[in-house]
Amino acid sequence: MPTLSLPHQHGDQTDTALLHEQLMQTDNFQTVSEVFKQLGDTTRIRIFWLLCHREECVINISALMEMSSPAISHHLRPLRNSGLITSRREGKEVYYKAADTEQSRLLHQMIEKVMKITCPK
Repeated sequence: MPTLSLPHQHGDQTDTALLHEQLMQTDNFQTVSEVFKQLGDTTRIRIFWLLCHREECVINISALMEMSSPAISHHLRPLRNSGLITSRREGKEVYYKAADTEQSRLLHQMIEKVMKITCPK
């Protein structure tokens, strides 16, 4: 690892090279940005939170959210594309749920901690 010298020295600088190396891995930060971008919309956060608790079809999600099915589908697409939710088809019906990933679990926990709410039993 090449030595990086900062213009100002403020105490312990032993991890500067490691921090710099991580900061230069912009693809990692881009991935995080894309996930957070999906949750920059209140409706998507609500849908994601719901799908953390149960698997649902678009019709039921739209009833619970008091929104039209096309509007719900519009919000589900980017959540699915970002990997936060998954879907499965059963006949003509498509069911959605939160993805079983560390990212989804952490985001679910974060939402609940920020909102100070708990999961229904």
